[in-house]
Amino acid sequence: MGSIDRFRETVPLAELEREGRVQTSVDGRALALFHHEGEIRVVDNRCPHMGFPLSEGSVEDGVLTCHWHHARFELSCGDTFDPWADDVQTFPVEIRDGSVYVDPHPEPDEPPAEHWMRRLEDGLEQNLRLVVAKSAIGLADAGVSSDAVVERGVRFGSRYRESGWGPGLTILAAMRNVLPDLADDDRKRALYQGLVHVAGDCADAPPRFDQEPFDTEDVSFERLKAWFRENIKVRDADGAERVLRTAIANGADDAHLAEMLVAAATDHRYLNTGHTLDFVNKACEVLDHVGWDHGDAVLPSLIEGMATATRAEERSSWRQPVDLAAMVSETFADLDSLVESGAGTEWSPPASFTETLLSDDPEIVVAALEDAIREGASVEALAREVAFAAGTRVAQFATVNEFSDWNTVHHTFTYANAVHQLARRTGARELYRGVFDAAINVYLDRFLNTPPAPLPRPASSTETDLSVHLDELLDSFDVEGEVDEAGRRAAHYLDCGGDVSLLRERLAESLLREDAGFHTYQALEAGFTQAELRDSPEEVRTLLVAVARYLSAHFPTRREREQTFTIAARLHRGEKIHEEGQ
Repeated sequence: MGSIDRFRETVPLAELEREGRVQTSVDGRALALFHHEGEIRVVDNRCPHMGFPLSEGSVEDGVLTCHWHHARFELSCGDTFDPWADDVQTFPVEIRDGSVYVDPHPEPDEPPAEHWMRRLEDGLEQNLRLVVAKSAIGLADAGVSSDAVVERGVRFGSRYRESGWGPGLTILAAMRNVLPDLADDDRKRALYQGLVHVAGDCADAPPRFDQEPFDTEDVSFERLKAWFRENIKVRDADGAERVLRTAIANGADDAHLAEMLVAAATDHRYLNTGHTLDFVNKACEVLDHVGWDHGDAVLPSLIEGMATATRAEERSSWRQPVDLAAMVSETFADLDSLVESGAGTEWSPPASFTETLLSDDPEIVVAALEDAIREGASVEALAREVAFAAGTRVAQFATVNEFSDWNTVHHTFTYANAVHQLARRTGARELYRGVFDAAINVYLDRFLNTPPAPLPRPASSTETDLSVHLDELLDSFDVEGEVDEAGRRAAHYLDCGGDVSLLRERLAESLLREDAGFHTYQALEAGFTQAELRDSPEEVRTLLVAVARYLSAHFPTRREREQTFTIAARLHRGEKIHEEGQ
């Protein structure tokens, strides 16, 4: 009797046989009933693809076709022929006393978490944006942790892209980092945006095939590290992968693995305009979230990019008119003695250190860094200062430059942030070289601050209320070219006592609704990361002005991905998507 009690009367059987199909609602659920080939079939009336009423579709040879996008379903079980759609829900039927009874709340064939994780795999494999959006929303609402979702995306992206770690995985890792800054719905958006970019990167790309570790446990970590660096130096990706996998198999911990990677990534100058080291940092950060037991699946994806990266010492900007590569090479040759001179002492940056790093004389910059090391500056302390100088370049970027020049200051900033974050992870002495690379690029970017855009003047706390600044900041993102206005509104919101966490939340909200590019995600995450580590309100202000100005320079966009997410969210909530008159 328990099963019978679940059934609800719907329509007379004779009416369904006469009409062939009937649309009705039971317990708030829209159903489509079909009489086809002598059988009664009942499905959810909303097409699982985009919600169009299936009762307006057609049935032939046991196949139900939605007329909106021509998604096809096997009528008896609801399974779709088309992976870009989802399976449609079917419902048990009984005939009693000439009426059709339906159970509107059947037990699911699989738990929602399993269903949406399986659909996420489908969406990633076939680069289906709407499926990825539905999956991100469904998994969150099913109580699946963000890290479990990120882990699935990271493992997929690491496997199914022959060229390895790229922009998509970096965006996913960056979005995982900023999740604590976001409102609940935007956390779903952040995962969706990251996963969509992973799927796009892997679309039509061949998969990676693993090299095997060496069958030995007798090689020391120091020797493996030396082998790894040599293989990257001669661009032997396969050899480097075998060495890295051997280190992992032999139990190297996360600090040692990071040390191995950063040593090779700083043996040459500013690899791939900074992306290579940033990729290393993001891979390490995402493993912090999903677990370093996934290191053997993730870290080898970095190697192809490391081995094939362009090297700044091969570029004219690092050789002419000043041989910057030779200049820092002299410092690196003396690095051990510099570090030993500062052993046991604690360094504090002089008040004018940022201005020194922004100097237009590279010898002054290099000398200041050398002096700091002699005085006991750790990699982390020095990297922190260089990262702020790089962020200041972004905050004061002059908009008279070409639009593409935003990328130049951006690359330096995200590289400097990566050096800083890696220095907090491992004290590897080789990272001092990354500090110098970042500082040299801060110097090279000087012309993009000529003249520098002035930082916004402080606002009076009585100038206006907080909500006006925040609302006008967000409004400025809807108008092309409002870069200075965006920076001013962000600064004045803080000047008037605005909540930093709310400003971060709204900046991220604005980003997640745009069809943002790779660099824009990086810029927001690096700015947030650096601001989080600052005690000085002035430094926080400068860094968030940099974020606001960079976002404004790249907004607005068409917002196509947001439209897809909105459709998926409305479908998940059971709302109608297609209304009469729309």
